[in-house]
Parts: sequence; C-alpha cells; structure tokens
Amino acid sequence: MQVEIWSDVVCPWCYLGKARFEKALAGFEHRDEVTVTYRSFELDPGKTGTEPLLDMLTAKYGPQAAEMEQRVAGLAEAEGLGYRTDREIGNTFDAHRVLHLAREKGLENEMVSALFRANFAEARAVFTGEVLAEVAEEAGLPRAEAEAVLADPSRYADAVRAEEREASELGAGGVPFFVLGRRFGVSGGQSVEVFAQALEQAWEASAG
Repeated sequence: MQVEIWSDVVCPWCYLGKARFEKALAGFEHRDEVTVTYRSFELDPGKTGTEPLLDMLTAKYGPQAAEMEQRVAGLAEAEGLGYRTDREIGNTFDAHRVLHLAREKGLENEMVSALFRANFAEARAVFTGEVLAEVAEEAGLPRAEAEAVLADPSRYADAVRAEEREASELGAGGVPFFVLGRRFGVSGGQSVEVFAQALEQAWEASAG
C-alpha cells in the first residue's frame, strides 16, 4: 500500500505529523508492505527573500503569534522533536527540487528528516543553496549532485509543480495531507491513534 504525504519543509504540523505517522506505522502489522512518498506543497509559493518567522507570524496573527509558537514548541517537545522559535522563513521551491533528487536516489525520507531537523531544531536557513547542499550531504546525497540541481532552476521544477497541482485536484488546501492507498485522506498533524486507525481502514479497503 502506498501512502503519499503532501507537506512543506517549513510547516510545523508537517513536522509533527511525520513523527506521529511514523509512530503509528511502526505499530502497524503490515508496515513492511507500506511505501511512503512525500509530495511537494509550498505554503507560500510567492515568498521572496527571508525574514524572521516571528515577524511574519506577528504581522499575520498579531501579538499572540509568539504564544502560538510556544504551544507548538511544546507539542514538538512532547514528540521528542527539537523546536526553535528563532528561525527564519523563506521560499521552499528549491528545497522541494532537491527532495525530488533525493527520491530518485532512494534517500527521500532521509532528506525530509534532515530538512525538518535543520529548519525546526537547528534554525538553519534551508532557503539558500549553501545550506540546502549541506543538508543534502548530511542526508547522504552527493553534495555535487545537489549543487548541480540548485544551479539549474529547471531541474525538477515541472515535477514539483505537477505535485502541487495534484494536491489542488485532490482538494488539499493545506498540509500535511496524507493519502492512503488512494482511498483515504487524512488532513493535519493528527494523533498517533488517528493515523493508526487510518492505516487499518485503508489496508482493509485495499485488501477487499
């Protein structure tokens, strides 16, 4: 059974959702017969430049933005995840292009994990070519191959856009969005229990 996860590397609920889904999958009887593929989604495709995350959130949500971030930080810590609130925000299109390279090399999950860790736990700017190349190398990709992708804006650009269009066609207005066996959809960073139930239901439906 295939599980597809539309997510963005700067999405905190995608970060939480990945951890919770993986816990549910670890306890799933048929986990060895499940393949997981990450799909591209940009929360802010028109974003240019970088800025402190809290500045962006405050402009959008007002003075309660810092408190909101602290609540998410607490949830992340409960999952055993590092979470810094002093990170920056920027455009993630290049990160998604490198993720497509990682998929070709069989290192997609490693790259997703490395990007989440770099952004959320380490507050590194995963919007620059230098940092993306470093993170790719940490995930096991040859740095030169990542740099070659980053140097050519056309590499994997169509693949990223195609997955973003597919998300829209599936009705995914936000992320994370999980599609299990092309039969069940789960939106948001749900609990481990919700993901476990979804896996069971999707498996039974596919077996039937």
